[in-house]
Amino acid sequence: MDRCIYGCSAITLFFFYFILNASALESGHHNVTGSGHHNVTGSGQINSNSVLVALLDSRYTELAELVEKALLLQTLEDAVGRHNITIFAPRNEALERDLDPDFKRFLLQPGNLKSLQTLLLSHIIPKRVGSNQWPEENSGRVKHVTLGNDQVLHLSKLKGTNGGGKRLVNSAVITRPDDLARPDGLIHGIERLLIPRSVQEDFNRRRSLRSISAVLPEGAPEIDPRTNRLKKPASAAVPAGSPPVLPIQSAMAPGPSLAPAPAPGPGGARKHFNGDAQVKDFIHTLLHYGGYNEMADILVNLTSLATEMGRLVSEGYVLTVLAPNDEAMAKLTTDQLSEPGAPEQIMYYHIIPEYQTEESMYNSVRRFGKVKYETLRFPHKVGAKEADGSVKFGSGDRSAYLFDPDIYTDGRISVQGIDGVLFPEEEEESVKKSTGSVKKVVQQRRGKLLEVACRMLGAIGKDSYLSRC
Repeated sequence: MDRCIYGCSAITLFFFYFILNASALESGHHNVTGSGHHNVTGSGQINSNSVLVALLDSRYTELAELVEKALLLQTLEDAVGRHNITIFAPRNEALERDLDPDFKRFLLQPGNLKSLQTLLLSHIIPKRVGSNQWPEENSGRVKHVTLGNDQVLHLSKLKGTNGGGKRLVNSAVITRPDDLARPDGLIHGIERLLIPRSVQEDFNRRRSLRSISAVLPEGAPEIDPRTNRLKKPASAAVPAGSPPVLPIQSAMAPGPSLAPAPAPGPGGARKHFNGDAQVKDFIHTLLHYGGYNEMADILVNLTSLATEMGRLVSEGYVLTVLAPNDEAMAKLTTDQLSEPGAPEQIMYYHIIPEYQTEESMYNSVRRFGKVKYETLRFPHKVGAKEADGSVKFGSGDRSAYLFDPDIYTDGRISVQGIDGVLFPEEEEESVKKSTGSVKKVVQQRRGKLLEVACRMLGAIGKDSYLSRC
């Protein structure tokens, strides 16, 4: 473990804390308990001659840092206060270079603190076991219960010539027997880390992603257009990234003041697309581009359309925004913006639920003459045709040209700058009729029989009999 990760200052302060407390206590109290409790003074403090102090200031600094990281100092203080302990300490190289990096990261993750504590406590026996107490070569193995959760260490000795067999703890060789001896415990140096089976199993489960496996994306359900209800789930799931099955009108908010309704789709709760970030990016692009501040202000401040567009993109829908520039927005009157929901309705008519670029729209109008695109202001459509080498939207006085092409294109949202504000054709006709109509007086027409009777009476000079003649 790299020392700079943990910092040696905490261990140094902890060491000096033991020294100062021990010196203060030794000056006033010399009533140390019997041979089994030489680490505890009369007031319950750790003696400077404790095996824990020796561990903190030894060649096994990597193990000492792990003990501090696992929050086990208090546990070990309580242990040496009751009985002697024996610590099997791996050399620093075994923890720095020889340990699997993935396993090292697993131990250092905060969620795996229990595994780290179990691993460290399995290196400590709550009794004093010196090198002279090791079993003989022919006597087999001796079991010792550790401070861990029912973890057991097996002490044995390999056969060697002239009685020089190596001492083993489990399968690790004791490289420095009785390396540090103190009245309350011993420290034996071992060649490598001892890993309990329970900790190894936890690591294997995490590595195989059994406990954190990702949920497969679910396909969007189909909707019955006759009943507007969801059909039964389809047998074949829709792949992630496919266009949503539901129409975009079903995913939009019921009203301008309400949040968008969640549309089941490949985006869904899994968030395959980050629509909020994409909408934020294109609004920042409008501001940096210049000349479209009014459009950005309406999307963000005057309405909640920016949030609604972000959720639609997150659900897997694509949008093309026809953005009027500031000069065009300045021509809007107060009456056009004062009605409830008017800004939303105007902006809805400028959003096409397709992904179109300047090239794709120009190719369409050149090939087909006139094209109509659906808008979020359902069922109104915006017409487009080729004019003066560009794309012209709408007709009459309310038409607009594609002025700044491809201001923002990221595959999900396309922003095209136009030089006018568009309105549906039905609204334009109603406005013209209401402003241009003049009241006319219609003269009543006489019937055919009355005209014939008047001509006959006039011929004989008797037309005064009928007043209408």
